[in-house]
Amino acid sequence: MGMNFEFATANRILFGPGSLREVASIAVQLGNRALLVTGRSPDRASPLIHQLESKGVSVFTFNVTGEPTIETVQTGASMAREHSCRLVIGFGGGSIIDTGKTIAAVLANKGDLYDYLELIGKGRPLAKPSLPCIAIPTTAGTGSEATRNAVLRAVEHRIKVSLRSPYMLPRVAVVDPDLTRSLTPPVTAATGLDALTQLIEPYVCNNPNPLTDALCREGIRRVSRSLRRAYYDGNDIEARTDMSLASLFSGIALANARLGAVHGLAGPLGGLLLAPHGAICARLLPIVMKANLKSLEEKAPNSPVLVRFSEIARLMTGKGTSNPADGVGWLQSLCEELDIPSLSQYGLSRQMIPAISAQALKTSSMKGNPIELRESELSNILEQAL
Repeated sequence: MGMNFEFATANRILFGPGSLREVASIAVQLGNRALLVTGRSPDRASPLIHQLESKGVSVFTFNVTGEPTIETVQTGASMAREHSCRLVIGFGGGSIIDTGKTIAAVLANKGDLYDYLELIGKGRPLAKPSLPCIAIPTTAGTGSEATRNAVLRAVEHRIKVSLRSPYMLPRVAVVDPDLTRSLTPPVTAATGLDALTQLIEPYVCNNPNPLTDALCREGIRRVSRSLRRAYYDGNDIEARTDMSLASLFSGIALANARLGAVHGLAGPLGGLLLAPHGAICARLLPIVMKANLKSLEEKAPNSPVLVRFSEIARLMTGKGTSNPADGVGWLQSLCEELDIPSLSQYGLSRQMIPAISAQALKTSSMKGNPIELRESELSNILEQAL
């Protein structure tokens, strides 16, 4: 059977404990004036700043708190222009890296950011490659260091929107598991389940490919054996390495295959709730998996996707006899053990469900779901997530 697919990822990937030490030598070849985008704890970047400055790179720090907004990116781009920066470094979680990737794209392309945004903007393709961008994740979940898009909160419109382009792939991704040792158990859980979502959805989506399949299988196996260990012992470097690698694989997978209903719902929810993206995905994942299985068994009982769900169950449980229902049960137990909050704790109410379900049907992620879910099915998922 013939097949056609495209595969793209960061131009260069450095992986492993201690790999942060390589950044300064790489950065000096890309630009001697860098905008360093950091998060709530900018002091964590002090060793990196020292390394960069020792190589003659001038560093201008832009701190970002919370998930990035359109205004955040515009402010960061203005700062970069003011200091004539020719290199952008994102050092932090997925939101920080998304901010850095977007700033690098804006700096290289004329016009307003709204010219390129989906849904609320003109959705034009980027005309030129972004400025060189180095992505350094300090969490293990989003895989943003290997994706070609960024998600921004449009505060005025109360939704999240994306900027997408192959030009947004970072020039270099540096994934150092040592940087994730200090993650708290709740952040470890939410980001880890975000990575698992981004491994499961591309594997069962309606447009997978052999390369992403291989990464997804290996990533699911690593999350299943190591997420609990990283949750209970943040200094377990073997577990942290597994989770960092799984996160990287998940970013590559979602950039080259499709997602599904978890992300289809997470987009509208993220625009309305002050909840981390990973926490939303963590809460939805077992519920969506159960809904997809029910719909497939009723509408397409011979679907090959059911075989893939069986494979996922065996990878997660480590048992060769596991079936899809066992996989759902394993996920539900994991989420309970890791104390994943209900979405009502972030402000979701029953009154909001109809509008969110209707909006989710229109998202690009929903188009990748292995079977079409009705609006009523999406509403039922949200009811269970309350």
